[in-house]
Amino acid sequence: MLRLRFHGRGGQGAKVASRVLGSAAFLDGYNAQDFPLYGAERRGAPITAFTRISRDDILERGLVSQPDVVVVMDETLLSDPQSTPLSGLKKGGVVFVNTPLTPLETKEEYGIEDHVITLDITKISLDMIGKPVLSSLAAAVAAKVAGIGEKALRDALEKELSGIISERELLDRNTEAAIYCYNAVVPISIETTEKFREKENVISIPFETALVSSPSILSKGNTPLRRTGNWRIFRPVWDYDACTKCMTCVARCPEGCIQLNEDGYPYTDYANCKGCLICAEECPVGAISKVRESHSQTEEEDQ
Repeated sequence: MLRLRFHGRGGQGAKVASRVLGSAAFLDGYNAQDFPLYGAERRGAPITAFTRISRDDILERGLVSQPDVVVVMDETLLSDPQSTPLSGLKKGGVVFVNTPLTPLETKEEYGIEDHVITLDITKISLDMIGKPVLSSLAAAVAAKVAGIGEKALRDALEKELSGIISERELLDRNTEAAIYCYNAVVPISIETTEKFREKENVISIPFETALVSSPSILSKGNTPLRRTGNWRIFRPVWDYDACTKCMTCVARCPEGCIQLNEDGYPYTDYANCKGCLICAEECPVGAISKVRESHSQTEEEDQ
């Protein structure tokens, strides 16, 4: 049995990706399961979804705690201690990361010892679909890694996306981008072991009654310490030559991240701005542009 686990953020389509993969596997003659695990019901929050694929009956139920393949749809999750997307990955497993970095650069950056596949599916989505829609592209990469045939993937994309997307042209662009990603990934043989890795601690947790084992908040009032700036795909950037100081962006920001500098011009707290870009949409004079986060960071680092 092949066990795959998708890690993304709310709005990126991890649930749909796992569903497309499950349908593709079924159409290719496998038995399949797919299901999501929701955390906080909000855009940008970490989301996990799972797919099991097997030629035999699948009697296993519940979360996939020891995956053969991990699909990381948002690179920032690799540094998020609340997500830990690589936890439980079997020895010999495969990690796909949505990043402009090479596999070697990704392994060095995040200390990954397993086989790493990388592809900047965000850029591909922007170039071919015109939007940062990652679900069909991530599903296509996972299908290639899992050995699912292209025809089954195409049929699964048509079946699942037609229930979500009403515009035929947009559906076709999704399929075209997904097949591009499918063909961009080199086939790989997955040979995992059930053995625990060295230095991995196996902890046995005894059963306790609810009075003992109920969760408790040990550090109260710590929400302000949770930084959400790494959720962004795009960051808002102000053109102060065009800005009229009308304060519309300040009033419309749902997170209260936009403040005024000494000259009365707005600026945002990038440590907490999630990149919803409502400010850019609402600006009456178009003084706020959106800059892809990785590109803007590179430009700053180069300066």
